[in-house]
Amino acid sequence: MSRVDERELESSRVATWLRDAILDGVRDPGSKLIERDLAAEFGVSRVPVRDALKMLDGEGLVELRPRTWAIVREFTAADLADLDEVRQVLDPMAFRLAAERHRRDGLELLRVALENEQESARVDNILVSRRAAADFHEIAVQLADNQLLSDLMGTIRSRLRWSLVQHDDLKHITDEHVALYEAVRDRDGDRASALASDHVESSIRERLAHAVAVRADATRTVAN
Repeated sequence: MSRVDERELESSRVATWLRDAILDGVRDPGSKLIERDLAAEFGVSRVPVRDALKMLDGEGLVELRPRTWAIVREFTAADLADLDEVRQVLDPMAFRLAAERHRRDGLELLRVALENEQESARVDNILVSRRAAADFHEIAVQLADNQLLSDLMGTIRSRLRWSLVQHDDLKHITDEHVALYEAVRDRDGDRASALASDHVESSIRERLAHAVAVRADATRTVAN
């Protein structure tokens, strides 16, 4: 492996670690990401850390600052409203095409993601359930077999994954995914599209409820 390939691999690995930490809530919005500290934490030089931060800046998860640091992006209400509008168009299309075009091996991947989500929700493993929910959506895009759609969704994948984990009612989301899976399995494009549209609206409501609960917890903490 060439030195360039090794650097790209290290950069990708650091970006994956940081992306998961941000999306799983380990790195809070507004927190600083300093190159030298991250390099020491991951046991790499500062170069792959710098490259990783540039990747995440491109995904909209961090904002670069002058010199050698960045901050975890704080999504505004306007950011989320923009994402919701895009999802309201692309999600129904993705699930319709997934229903109409899926292959058996792809459907099996979707089923496995759903089962992972169901089992982790059953035992109240919030982290795994949320990750599986995001995987469910990403696999549906793969099943749609439309490269332009895949490219478009790829530009918002990290933001979409972030929005999908902003909920607390794991069972409700999982039940909606069960209905979506069954529509895809049955090759019912109309039903899959309608369910996906309803699912976007439901996700918005769940995210808003989650935000209210977080603010209430913060208020109680300050009061105590």
